[in-house]
Amino acid sequence: MKFERRDILLIAGLILFMIGLIPFMSPAYAAIVVILMYFGIKIYVAKRKQSIEKDVGEGICMECGSKVLDKKCPICDNLNE
Repeated sequence: MKFERRDILLIAGLILFMIGLIPFMSPAYAAIVVILMYFGIKIYVAKRKQSIEKDVGEGICMECGSKVLDKKCPICDNLNE
């Protein structure tokens, strides 16, 4: 998990969420909840990004939208032959 520019927006949103939680629980518990949410979101995004990269592979065919294998589209190349 590396720090990216959009993480600043995530941190700002979570700080505002923590401020909203403070009237309902102690600040220590609110901070714990926000920290757990931060790492939960980071892990979810990393897993999702990894899943998308695995599905895309070398790229996506512009004609049919399927996954490109060995620099050839399995659907479009079979239709052309």
